[in-house]
Amino acid sequence: MSDGHGGERLHSVEEARNAVLAAIGEPLEEEVVAVDAALGRVLSRDVVAAVTLPPWDNSAMDGYAILATDVAGAAGAVPVRLSVIGEVPAGGMSEHQVRHGSAIRIATGAPIPPGADAVVQVEQTTPIDAAGAIGARGRDAVGPLPAAILVHAAVTAGAHVRRRGTDLTQGATILASGTALSPAAVALAAGAGSATLRVRRRPLVGVLATGNEVRPAGAELGPAGIPDANGPGLRALVAASDAEPIDLGIASDDLDAVVARLRVALDRGADAIVVAGGVSVGPYDVVKLAFEAVGEIGLWRVAVQPGKPFAFGTAPRPAGGRALLFGLPGNPVSSFVTFELFVRPALRALAGRRDLFRAVDRAVLLEEVRTAPGRRAFLRVTAERDNDGAPSRQADGRVRVHLSSGPAGQGSHVLSALAAADALAVVPESVETHRAGDPVELWWLDAP
Repeated sequence: MSDGHGGERLHSVEEARNAVLAAIGEPLEEEVVAVDAALGRVLSRDVVAAVTLPPWDNSAMDGYAILATDVAGAAGAVPVRLSVIGEVPAGGMSEHQVRHGSAIRIATGAPIPPGADAVVQVEQTTPIDAAGAIGARGRDAVGPLPAAILVHAAVTAGAHVRRRGTDLTQGATILASGTALSPAAVALAAGAGSATLRVRRRPLVGVLATGNEVRPAGAELGPAGIPDANGPGLRALVAASDAEPIDLGIASDDLDAVVARLRVALDRGADAIVVAGGVSVGPYDVVKLAFEAVGEIGLWRVAVQPGKPFAFGTAPRPAGGRALLFGLPGNPVSSFVTFELFVRPALRALAGRRDLFRAVDRAVLLEEVRTAPGRRAFLRVTAERDNDGAPSRQADGRVRVHLSSGPAGQGSHVLSALAAADALAVVPESVETHRAGDPVELWWLDAP
């Protein structure tokens, strides 16, 4: 379909996303990993608690296990004296039973001794040694075991006692399939007795930069060279998406050279290949032809700013299955934005995640901006923040944001503005001039 200018129609963001996700089908196969290696992975099966937590009633405080009725009348000026008959450390069991008039020193996490129904904090006690000497009130629960204590506060039955099974019950599902494992989820799985977890395999992603002018970072540039920002940047984006990058290097603007690098990635079993540059309509833009040489193109060109020259397709792998092919613009800001829009959600879907897209917020953009007609603009912005570093919000809850590096910093080649941004502000296709202070949708690039 023509776009009215002699070319193919521009696809909307939603059309392009739907086409990419429709090509994925099922998530990648599962594998078993040690719980210590599971951070960021996505569960392929539910995790069921192998143990009950706590496995027994235990103390929430350092102090003394007692009978609550013994200290019902205790007060600061009128303490209650109890004999200390033993102690129980964390990881140990008491050899004694608490009876009226007695107490057992107990460490945080230690099992509640038989007979006790409460714990009084050590800060509410004063130790008395065997000779009757009174020590300092509220000392740490360390050192020689006192012969007796004075309790200066009443406690109720159950005070400072963690009951058995109040956290987890053996056999209960604690983490659902599709959960991305955060540090807290890793701790929960380990605490519930799981030494290994079944997770989705991480996507393997080939990353190729193209361009006769592109040189490895740090290399001599010569009269017309530029450092490669796309290769390192895209590999970092792949890694940040919990996928494994394959460095395919830099290819010249030559069809055979690009095809050869694509075949290397396919031979290595890549689940996706991301190529930066060479997807426009210039005489040296050969990536679209290279995709057609190894596979097929599903769509080309999207109505976004920056990033209109975007190509997507698939290619068969020698070992079976098909790899996703992403052709991104050569300008580094455009490649970043199109990665965020299309590649990142695809990699998360391959890995089995359910949350494919960035968190969306509401904001006001405080500068006027003109955008390309008919294309959705994704502007690099920085949020105003309060003294605690939290985003500043207006009375209506909208975050106040500015163009990163000012109005001149929105060119698709301006890496400094991209690095300064903490979010993308979205201006709809129907808006050509965004007035200062008008509302925008906000995509946080990291947690605000």
